[in-house]
Amino acid sequence: MKKKCIAAVTVSLVTLLVLAALTRLVMPKYMGSETEGALIAEYYDETTDHQVIFIGDCEIYENISPISIWLESGVTSFLRGCPQQTIWQSYYLLEETLNTETPDVVVFNVLSMKYDTPESTGAAEQREAYNRIALDGMRWSASKWNSILASMLDSESMLDYLFPLLRYHSRITELSSDDFTYFWSTDSVSYSGYYMRVDTLPTTEAQVSAKYASQIEPSSYEFGESSWLYLEKMRELCEEKGVTLILMKAPSVSEIWYDEWDTQIADYAAAHGLAYFNFLTMSDETGVDLYNDTYDGGLHLNCTGAEKMGTWFGRYFAELGLEDRRDIEPYATVWAEKTEIYDQAKAAQYAALSE
Repeated sequence: MKKKCIAAVTVSLVTLLVLAALTRLVMPKYMGSETEGALIAEYYDETTDHQVIFIGDCEIYENISPISIWLESGVTSFLRGCPQQTIWQSYYLLEETLNTETPDVVVFNVLSMKYDTPESTGAAEQREAYNRIALDGMRWSASKWNSILASMLDSESMLDYLFPLLRYHSRITELSSDDFTYFWSTDSVSYSGYYMRVDTLPTTEAQVSAKYASQIEPSSYEFGESSWLYLEKMRELCEEKGVTLILMKAPSVSEIWYDEWDTQIADYAAAHGLAYFNFLTMSDETGVDLYNDTYDGGLHLNCTGAEKMGTWFGRYFAELGLEDRRDIEPYATVWAEKTEIYDQAKAAQYAALSE
């Protein structure tokens, strides 16, 4: 009887190990392409806490350099962003983050307020892919569970998130060398959450005019009930934790930000005593020039633009009185290493451009 029990346990353990290995093998690694899919998980590799957490979509992770914030003010920060991050995903990422650390400041980019339901964010297949990018990288917690519930389309199943092998099993016939190379671990693709690009593709007035001409205006300029609900939950959570919440709109022109939307956010911020910065109107203060400081015609900033934004935030955080940690260990050592890696990566990208 005892031998049968041992055999049964052994078979069960081996089966679980095989299933876990298969799951790891078929899940996307986001190394060769779509590397932004690896961003969410990189937060868990951090070894020190942060004074500032930025939350939001690509207008966060492509537009601000935490290294520049550090060099300007000695303030530690991290960008918890991912492509097409919705406001409910932002809220649950924030909830998860504030369960593990308490920053002085949280900065939320408000572009996602324009989406009120999962169905409103785009085609189902594309939305499901963005959901996976936002959710698969999160560690399991009540926050992840609730974010999945809030994010799922009707065509998705919680079981597929609980057991990713059910979702990705078909990839077994599409495996690439990356799936084996990065089976155990993946390379870092960001610099404290910042996704670096040093190349330049200027924004032109003709491009902007064409974008506005082709844009289908919303049937209503009023943000939806769900968007307001999650923004309010975000504000209340920060208030409960004693964290200063700041709202921002990044200086990106290829995603239209209507004046009517801006007024609603400005009014909300004023009503609740929050700072709100619309960087579309602050080029004189930041120095951001969308002819030289973008790599894709104004949708995202390149490295020079992100560094200008980081420098601006560094000065602002210093004015807020956030502690300068440049002479405090272990932050000084950790961020000296981060800066060295960042500088090497930037130099490598510039060298590649000149080849």
